[in-house]
Amino acid sequence: MPTYTLSAPVHAEFDIRKSRFLAVALPVADRDEAMRVVQSLRAEHPTATHVCWALLAGGQSGMSDDGEPSGTAGRPILEVLRHHELDGVLAAVVRYYGGIKLGAGGLVRAYTDAIAAALKTAERVERIAYANLAVEVDYADEARVRRWLDQTGHALADSAYGSTAKLVVRLPASEVEAARAALRDATHGRAQFPRMDQDDEARR
Repeated sequence: MPTYTLSAPVHAEFDIRKSRFLAVALPVADRDEAMRVVQSLRAEHPTATHVCWALLAGGQSGMSDDGEPSGTAGRPILEVLRHHELDGVLAAVVRYYGGIKLGAGGLVRAYTDAIAAALKTAERVERIAYANLAVEVDYADEARVRRWLDQTGHALADSAYGSTAKLVVRLPASEVEAARAALRDATHGRAQFPRMDQDDEARR
């Protein structure tokens, strides 16, 4: 099932019973980038009462009520992101308290509506998982691998030369098996596919 991210940041702003809610949702690479965005929102709005947020980013997901009653801000924001099948997206709502309490139900509605309003104008783009495929060939077959790269448009991420040529190809994870089969055909079965070390993967 495909997941989506946003092509660009989106914003919304409205008032509920004298409280002002400023919502933003934007694509982020990871939790570190998301936290930098949250910090910058706090810096931009030093007098705001709360800066609540939720992040959907695979294993790095998280949320914060930032002082609102538990479960009334971060979780509703997260549920809106899930409803839109988003990943790699931070959503945050800055609240300026206006003096009238909204109650738990009112807060849940307010934070839900704020992010939903921002996402109404959002353009979603499919989020594609990428992988690295290591290909090891004799020098005689390197030209065949490079010709295949030209034909498919996949990126050459790395190359190393010793007794053989080792090329690392960056491509959508869903195409790895097809790529192995195509490269075996192109090299008459001579291409080898050494396992990539996790350290190698982490550096990319």
